[in-house]
Amino acid sequence: MSPALSADTPRVARDARSAGVWSAAWQRFRTDRVGMAGLGVVLAFLLMIAASALGLLAGDWQRERGVPSAPPSFVGARPAAAPGTLAQPQGPNADLSAVDPLAPRYKEWDERAARFRDVEVHKLQTLPLGGDRLGRDVLAKAVKGSEVSVFVGLMAALVATSIGTVLGALAGFVGGRTGDLLEWLYNVFTSIPGILLIFAFAAVFGRGVGTVVLILGLTGWTGVYRLLRAEFIKHAVRDYVRAAQAIGASAASRMFRHILPNVSHVILVQLSILTVGFIKAEVILSYLGLGVPLDQVSWGTMLAEAQSELLLGHWWQLATATLFMAVFVTAFSLMTDALRDALDPKLRGLEA
Repeated sequence: MSPALSADTPRVARDARSAGVWSAAWQRFRTDRVGMAGLGVVLAFLLMIAASALGLLAGDWQRERGVPSAPPSFVGARPAAAPGTLAQPQGPNADLSAVDPLAPRYKEWDERAARFRDVEVHKLQTLPLGGDRLGRDVLAKAVKGSEVSVFVGLMAALVATSIGTVLGALAGFVGGRTGDLLEWLYNVFTSIPGILLIFAFAAVFGRGVGTVVLILGLTGWTGVYRLLRAEFIKHAVRDYVRAAQAIGASAASRMFRHILPNVSHVILVQLSILTVGFIKAEVILSYLGLGVPLDQVSWGTMLAEAQSELLLGHWWQLATATLFMAVFVTAFSLMTDALRDALDPKLRGLEA
């Protein structure tokens, strides 16, 4: 065998092995109907969010489409004539032209006002999920709010999971002084109440969607770190890692090319838990005034507004935001659970 062929053989074998692992995981995932259904719902939400971001959906969510606090399936009724209209007086003494030179124009102006009111009434639309206290479409607000809430939940979970995975890998695999330093950092973050950390980061970074992502990501990595540190300690001494070391694999290769795929199911579980928790945390931050700006909408701001509306019996905004949140959170959890099962090496061994 030629040297060139022998040099290429390990690379080809590694590529084939890597492709086989992920291809087999996808095949197992496809057989899970519940997981595929969850994936379909999540993809539908992502498409809706993309359309909202491009202005194709809910672009005019701030426009008043009905009367304030319109109930679901409400069709705007013709408003009564506003007080103080310029209708021409009636009766035997109705001719005021002698004392008021503008009296002949009253009727014309009143007709113009009536036409204007008719145009405004035609602008009112049917609101299938009702309107808020300003007459804005609750369905459009929920669609636009999903853009912010899902982005905050997913991005903050990715930030927290990435930080926890990298630090957990270093602490569990490298150990030594690096592990001691990371353990000290972990203990510092876990010893400070979470609300104080949130206030501290909010004071530094200000307010906005990016700030919420940073606040949640920088304060939510500790749980992922604790689990991944234990997983890397356990896998670092296993035979397949020692075999990789024997053939000359570097420490980074052993951590992220050999161990990481075998603990990916743990990462997916934590990603799912953090996404759900961060979507809920955005509600709390918005209520405290540390969430999204006032000119934007999210499921959190909708729930905050619904608190006062619920006292008046206006339940539809609360129900709509809760429904959207529940559907996405449930579908995302089912999808990640199916992915975890597909990637879990213990379940792969049972199937084999």
